[in-house]
Amino acid sequence: MFSEILVAVDGSKIGKRALEVAIEEARLWKARVHVIYVVETGLFSSLPMDSTWEIMYSMLEKEGQETLSLAKEQAAAKGVRLETYIRQGHAGNEIIKASQELGADLIVVGSHGKSEVDRLLLGSVSSFVVGNSSVAVLVVRPSRT
Repeated sequence: MFSEILVAVDGSKIGKRALEVAIEEARLWKARVHVIYVVETGLFSSLPMDSTWEIMYSMLEKEGQETLSLAKEQAAAKGVRLETYIRQGHAGNEIIKASQELGADLIVVGSHGKSEVDRLLLGSVSSFVVGNSSVAVLVVRPSRT
């Protein structure tokens, strides 16, 4: 049913859970997984373009590289084909755009990001994706353990 699965990760526990679900779906359907990490540049829009912005961006990009590297290891251990991408911009927009570019037929996202404060300030990325996607979206909730 699914051949190209796009999963959004952000380094959070729920992002890791979304990746686990995407990998399991890929195993079930013999699909390829595309993992996207978006450096949310909107967080910096009110900051002056100086070394502080560059340091914050660099830290987030490093976190993204580490998160994607772990995703590759996790997929390899399960025998799943996986490709990774780092983008910058509005997370919801970048996820939708990537899904279209990659021909994804399923998008997997966590129900919320790194903190509930992000949800209040930025709006919910998962809600944006659900509302704007032309393909199926699986929203992963935190496990109840």
